[in-house]
Amino acid sequence: MAKIEGFRVKNYRSLHDIILGKLWNTQEAKALTPMTAVIGKNGVGKSTLFDTFGFLADCLKGGVEEACDSRGRGGFERIRSQGQTGSIEFQIYYKEDRNARPITYELAIDIDSDGRPYVKRERLRQRRKLQSMGRPFSFLILNEGKGVAWKGEEEGKQVEEEGEFDLSRLIEKIQKGESVEESKETELVELDDKRKLGIATLGSLKQHPRISAFRRFIEGWYLSYFTPDAARSLPLAGPQKHLNIHGDNLGNVVQFMEREHPKKFQTILEKISRKIPGVNRISTEKSPDGRLLLRFNDRGFQDPFYAQQMSDGTLKIFAYLLLLEDPSPPPFLCIEEPENGLYHKLLETLAREFREHATGRKGGSQVFITTHQPYFVDALTPEEVWVLEKGKDGFSTIRRASEDPLIENLVKEDLPLGGLWYSDYLDNRDNG
Repeated sequence: MAKIEGFRVKNYRSLHDIILGKLWNTQEAKALTPMTAVIGKNGVGKSTLFDTFGFLADCLKGGVEEACDSRGRGGFERIRSQGQTGSIEFQIYYKEDRNARPITYELAIDIDSDGRPYVKRERLRQRRKLQSMGRPFSFLILNEGKGVAWKGEEEGKQVEEEGEFDLSRLIEKIQKGESVEESKETELVELDDKRKLGIATLGSLKQHPRISAFRRFIEGWYLSYFTPDAARSLPLAGPQKHLNIHGDNLGNVVQFMEREHPKKFQTILEKISRKIPGVNRISTEKSPDGRLLLRFNDRGFQDPFYAQQMSDGTLKIFAYLLLLEDPSPPPFLCIEEPENGLYHKLLETLAREFREHATGRKGGSQVFITTHQPYFVDALTPEEVWVLEKGKDGFSTIRRASEDPLIENLVKEDLPLGGLWYSDYLDNRDNG
């Protein structure tokens, strides 16, 4: 299963320049863990950090202009960090699997002379086989929609021995309209729409398997915007494999799991019955007009309760467990504040469920969570937790809890991490 080892964002709202994990040029840093949690006070930028992943997914799906305007973002100028004039930039450092060579994706978005956002730069890098040092080879580089892509799964040969600098000269020739010949290894690229990502176009072509793999990776991300009210809706009957981002097809997924994966579904029922006493059966019922009803049987009652009658917490726990038991889980699972509406004693259990899924032998999703609930953090390790704060300049700063030796030592003495956070031990003492 693919995994993000590091992530950088620049000029995205309060995130002027933050880095989580390791990048190709910061190899001394530790990679992100299979489960990562970001904590912090209200207003420090947790929702903004969550939204960066949604923004990237939206850029791939509909283009950068549509992404800037969707989900209430308000357009490019509302997204770009206040007072900044540079590009909005992202960098993802990831591996396709545990033994693969890491790949870096870089994206810069700016506005053109008409004030419309466009893709200014786009690049994919990967080190050669047996190369552990030095600058990774760029197998896709696009400037202003023009550039070069290397074909196949291997890095190929540079046009000259000077390496990456010769790519810049090649692109400069293209932009000047000078003639440049393709080779068996390279393909000249010129996009007809600079508001679309190059990986969206090239990732659909067979001759670019590495670009295709990265495109599929982002397309597979699951960002949860689950709301219990959406789960109470009455969708048309029909099994569906995966839970959608709002959860309004919860009954359809239950219908699919009942039919195709009864053993996995029984596992979910056993787990939820231990966490929510009384619920011993969950099933679906088709109404006369073809709608799908989700019903819960309680041990103390003969007649079932329907989703419309169940509590927010019950629906959320059930949806999360259903998500974690997906037979083909997403590579990256992003959830904002899963604790909302849940009994506090369920939170440590939920955190452990997320970790077991992320670290499972069968390769579950990498899990990224934002939270402000100490009971949830109690179940985490300092290496899994990142503390987001506002700096004196108004921009967000981030650091790993394990970077503080005091925190590491206190946790080793069996003091719960959430309790330390509640007692302000995780606050940046340099900021006062």
